[in-house]
Amino acid sequence: MGKAKVKRSSTSIDMTAMCDVSFLLLTFFILTATARQPDPLEITTPSSSVQFKMPDKDISIVSIGKGKVFLEIIGQDVKKATLARMGNLYGQTFSEEEAKKFAVVSAFGVPMGNMKQFLAMNGEQRTKSGIQSGIPMDSTTNNELFNWIKEARYATSELHGIDMRLSIKGNANEEYPTVRKVVDLLQKQKINKFSLITSSEGGAQ
Repeated sequence: MGKAKVKRSSTSIDMTAMCDVSFLLLTFFILTATARQPDPLEITTPSSSVQFKMPDKDISIVSIGKGKVFLEIIGQDVKKATLARMGNLYGQTFSEEEAKKFAVVSAFGVPMGNMKQFLAMNGEQRTKSGIQSGIPMDSTTNNELFNWIKEARYATSELHGIDMRLSIKGNANEEYPTVRKVVDLLQKQKINKFSLITSSEGGAQ
């Protein structure tokens, strides 16, 4: 007896619901994302054959170029806490709005006396104003870079329970004395282990 043939029909999947979910997720991420501010200092890092991925949290980056020193603190919560601690140290009070603006700033290089003026500007104004003259680090009585790093370390330890890492990002042609000052500053805080940011040989990132 022959088998009954079952008529085959093509299967179809309604993707309408999936498309709706995809567009909703895309809209959510666009609306909640925060644009990263451009780096104020263009640095050409030296090349190296060593490849090691830099961590994306619990780290601060000291950038050196053109005789200026900038600092980037990774993590919005750590940035806000560090700004509050620096405000207490220098007798300044920052509003919640100012703290939010500081939290999305990448590298910065302004004296504490100009911080409020700096935060009142937009990204383009900060670049053109020339206000970012570098973080002061020459005075023995008021070494602001020393204090920024110290307070960022305290904030990282309090919030995340871990020691903050330090990296130095220097221009390949930067003069040695500026780098030496930064290294001496780190050693005064008993930071003898830090990384140097380089670019991979052959153009790889």
